[in-house]
Amino acid sequence: MATRAKARAAKPTRPGKPRQYLVDEKGQRTGVVLTVEEYEELVEAAEQLDDIRHLEEGKKVKGKPIPLEEFEARLRAEGKLR
Repeated sequence: MATRAKARAAKPTRPGKPRQYLVDEKGQRTGVVLTVEEYEELVEAAEQLDDIRHLEEGKKVKGKPIPLEEFEARLRAEGKLR
């Protein structure tokens, strides 16, 4: 799943349309304009990658499995999960 999300996020959803950038008074790029669809795809991909990271982190824990709620509480306590 994450591989598809990553590939989807990497490919432009507006083929043939140039990117629009926000620039400062010196002409330096300070931001980019995204469609809502592009933004939502990026957020979804980031969330899926974060889920995978948490899963991999959970696999490293040795011993007895713990409930998801407890694992999330530990991550929150460590500031690793909002």
